Amino acid sequence: MGLLRGMARTAVVAGTATAVSGRVQRRQASKFAEKDAQTAAAEQQAYDQQMGQQQQPSDQPPQPAYEQPAPPPTTGISNEAIEQLKELGALKEQGILTEQEFAVQKAKILGA
Repeated sequence: MGLLRGMARTAVVAGTATAVSGRVQRRQASKFAEKDAQTAAAEQQAYDQQMGQQQQPSDQPPQPAYEQPAPPPTTGISNEAIEQLKELGALKEQGILTEQEFAVQKAKILGA
């Protein structure tokens, strides 16, 4: 029984490490996407100012500035985290994990 519990803990730790690594990767990608959006907005604003300085024909109204769409908000929990929680629940039901171990691993997965 001790070997099985050790293997289960190893699996949980490895799964948690994978989830954390994925979360870090998503945060970095989000940060870079936000920085790229800010750069694009600054370039667009400079372009609009430059175009505004040029004379426009009096019979045409000025063109509105193009706005970048906001990135979709990240809400909820990832499918990977859901799968890990299901695995943890199964290990707890089988008696491999105690309630405390389950709560600790669940908090790690949910980032709380």
